[in-house]
Amino acid sequence: MVTEARETANLIGSDKVEGTAVYDVDGTKIGSIERVMIDKLSGKVSYAVLSFGGFLGIGDDHYPLPWQSLKYDTNLGGYVTGITEAQLQNAPRFSNDNAWNWGDPAQTRSVNDYYGVAV
Repeated sequence: MVTEARETANLIGSDKVEGTAVYDVDGTKIGSIERVMIDKLSGKVSYAVLSFGGFLGIGDDHYPLPWQSLKYDTNLGGYVTGITEAQLQNAPRFSNDNAWNWGDPAQTRSVNDYYGVAV
């Protein structure tokens, strides 16, 4: 595998993660990563914001996914998740960046509870 600039065997630049496709376990593309949310204290990625729905980027909804729910697949060149499109239909989401308050513990808890993530 050839690594590109801003990438090593174990590290990747955030700009290379943004826009990367996300697939379900069957290899069907369900969306793409719009951004990653990094915990300031630990330095670890906590969430990936999945852009899903809409058409050509218009009308997309945004779904915070726990980072640990994604695994990079070199063959697909994207991330694979066990989360299905059906699960996304009822998942916590927002329509634009101003609609989600990352500082609200209740919203963060709703994501973790929905996906069964212990924090």
